[in-house]
Amino acid sequence: MPASRNDTLGFVVHDVARLLRWHFDRRAQEHGLTRSQWQVLAHLWRDDGLQQKALAEQMDITAITLTGLLDRLERDGWVTRKEDPQDRRAKRVYLTPKVEPVMANIRKLAREVRQHATQGLNKAEQQQLLDLLVRVRSNLADR
Repeated sequence: MPASRNDTLGFVVHDVARLLRWHFDRRAQEHGLTRSQWQVLAHLWRDDGLQQKALAEQMDITAITLTGLLDRLERDGWVTRKEDPQDRRAKRVYLTPKVEPVMANIRKLAREVRQHATQGLNKAEQQQLLDLLVRVRSNLADR
């Protein structure tokens, strides 16, 4: 039984995610990008050249919201959009070389935030926590 109503799985997972975002955002402000813009870049870093529609689905945002984000990112030189060679109606989104040095810094910053978050947990405990959360995510994604 949880110690309080705020120590249930949903509350704790939500609070941990919120605090991770807060710590990351606070330290990432120097690059002049919003959290939403960082999320676009992070998704493309993992899978560059996604179709806009697939990117919006992965980010769980509407196509129009993504279009606004991409307009600003493209204007500032972070991404480019090109026609999809297999579907001329669709656009694919690519990172520009400008992203590379910034992502190296962001990956370092994310690693530092993770280290702070897992302070006091040994490697086995960190792996167990990750394994359990991956299993919970899998359970919820398996509709």
